[in-house]
Order: sequence, then structure tokens, then C-alpha cells
Amino acid sequence: MIDDTFPSFLETLPQLEVVVLRSNKLHGSLKGPTVNDSFSKLQILDLSNNNLSGPLPTEYFNNFKAMMSVDQDMDYMRPKNKNISTSYVYSVTLAWKGSEIEFSKIQIALATLDLSCNKFTGMIPESLGKLKSLIQLNLSHNSLIGYIQPSLGNLTNLESLDLSSNLLAGRIPQQLVDLIFLQVLNLSYNQLEGAIPVGKQFNTFENGSYEGNLGLCGFPLQVKCNKGEGQQPPPSNFEKEDSMFEEGFGWKAVAMGYGCGFVFGVSIGYVVFRARKPAWFVKMVEDSAHQNAKRLRRKNAPRNGGRRF
Repeated sequence: MIDDTFPSFLETLPQLEVVVLRSNKLHGSLKGPTVNDSFSKLQILDLSNNNLSGPLPTEYFNNFKAMMSVDQDMDYMRPKNKNISTSYVYSVTLAWKGSEIEFSKIQIALATLDLSCNKFTGMIPESLGKLKSLIQLNLSHNSLIGYIQPSLGNLTNLESLDLSSNLLAGRIPQQLVDLIFLQVLNLSYNQLEGAIPVGKQFNTFENGSYEGNLGLCGFPLQVKCNKGEGQQPPPSNFEKEDSMFEEGFGWKAVAMGYGCGFVFGVSIGYVVFRARKPAWFVKMVEDSAHQNAKRLRRKNAPRNGGRRF
């Protein structure tokens, strides 16, 4: 059992593909790379069940080039040393989708990141969304805060996502619905709230994926969401401008303005006519009455030269 800080000398091994140091007594923080292109070939990193602390190693994530490109190669990892038989393949034991499994052969396409059961703090970095070849991501049983990064929806190869037993808050990002290969989801025992996304793989997960989040609602939980509590997509610029109009000069305010204007106009008109008759109005009424009188006289006059009696 190793009782020490993270062995940073591993960064100097340019062909390193697998690092499994689980269940040791590693402690301290992961300070980030000290050499260029460190861990650029790394595809499996398992540091679970240690005492590592501090923020997640964002600088390392940015160097995981092999995890950023999806490899469809179905071959297995082999030593690249010409002095070793090419029939030899690597093997590894991992916590895989909740169970400990021994891989007697490691496919080249296998990519996993397991930092669970440590003392990591801070937020989930957005850069994790770049590791598109990840099949398993486990950050459970730490002290991570903030919200679940929507960028995790870019991990389209992901089959297992475990963020349980942290201090994550906010809503479950709708982008996670796009993870069509996701078989295992564990978001339990956080401080998440709002409506659980629906559709695709999210229709297959059970209560255990969400238990311990008192603010969550919707399927498969028994807690129903209140009207309007469903997650809405972020507003566009146009919608934001429209929203600003509604907040500052909403339709209700406009309607009230029209109503008040009408009442005010009628009131002022009444006062004006009670106080004095405007000359233009009097003239218009008199002209109209004179024209009506002339038309009435023409109508009553005898036709065809008839005489009056």
C-alpha cells in the first residue's frame, strides 16, 4: 500500500496508457502537469479509494488527448517494446458499473476515469466534456459543489456516470438525455432539484438513481412536479429582449395605460364642455343643423309645380 502523494514522475512516461492506483493512501492535491504533453496517451486512470484532496485536476484533463478522440479499434492494448512478444496483452481490475471486474484483455477503445472515494472539492470542470471517448466516469463520494456541467452531454460514448454522494445542486442538465449509450446513472445523495429529464435512456432509470435529492420531482419518483416546474431551455437573445419588455413595459401595463388614457380623455372632455363651448365645435354643430334643415325643406316642397292648399 502506497502512503505518499501522487507520484508525479509518471508524467514523464510518454507512452503510459493505464494508471491504476486505487485503494492506497495517496494524499494531498493533484497540482497539475509539470512537463508538456503529460499523460497524453492515458486512457485509464483509477485513483479511487484514496485520500486525495483539493480541486479536480483540470490541467491534467486538458492533456488527456487519447480520451478526446473516439477510437473504434477493437484490438487490445499491447506492449510497444519490440523486445516483448506481441501476443502479450495488458490486464487490469476495475470497478466497472458498480461491480469489480477483471479485464483479462484491455480493448484500445476502453477509456475510464475513476476519482471516487476521495476528498476532492470544488466544481466539476467544464473541460471534462472534452473527453469524448470516456465509457465510464466516476466522481462519487467526494465533496464536489456547484452544478452538473451540461458539457457532460458531449460524452456520447458514456455508459456509466456516477456523481453520487457529493454536494451538487441545481437541476439535472437536459443535455444528458443525449447520452444514448448510458446504462448506469447514479446521482443519489446530492442537493439536486427540479424536474428529472425525460426521454431516451432516462426513461429506463429507477428511483435509486435519484434518491437522497429531496428537491427532485418527476418520473420515476413518486413526487409530482408542480405546474411550470419542468426544465426550460435557456432563452435566446430574442426571448431575453421580449422578457425584458414584459418585465418593464408588459402587456398588462400597456392595457392599463390605454384604459387610463381613455378615462382621462373622457373626463377632460367633459370638463372642457361644461366650462365653455369650443368655437370649432359650436360651428360644426350649427353647420350640421343648417344642412339638415335645408334637406328637410326640399323634401317637403311640392313636386311638378303643384299648388298648396
